[in-house]
Amino acid sequence: DGMLDGRLKELVRLRIAAITTCAACQLARKDSRVSEADIACLARDNARFSPAEQAALDYAERFAGDYLSIDDALFERLRTHFSTAELVELNMFCALMLAGGRMTYVQQAYDE
Repeated sequence: DGMLDGRLKELVRLRIAAITTCAACQLARKDSRVSEADIACLARDNARFSPAEQAALDYAERFAGDYLSIDDALFERLRTHFSTAELVELNMFCALMLAGGRMTYVQQAYDE
């Protein structure tokens, strides 16, 4: 549960899973509103995603792959779509997904 939409969280989770190359995370599905077509083009600039989803995907990509590029401009963009409480949730969710993916990989908790 939380304030963020389940579809948005699933898109973020899957984008981070792709970056961390967590096989178990990439295979799991948590929200049926995310289609295989969505997953096939899971990028922050794809027009199939809403502006809020694009902003969240941008944040997730940076959080997992280039966190030094997260700046005030990105947070200003995020604030046009999310409340402060939702941003806190997005931040914590990204942290949880990144850590979980890394832990799964390190512990080899997946089938080869």
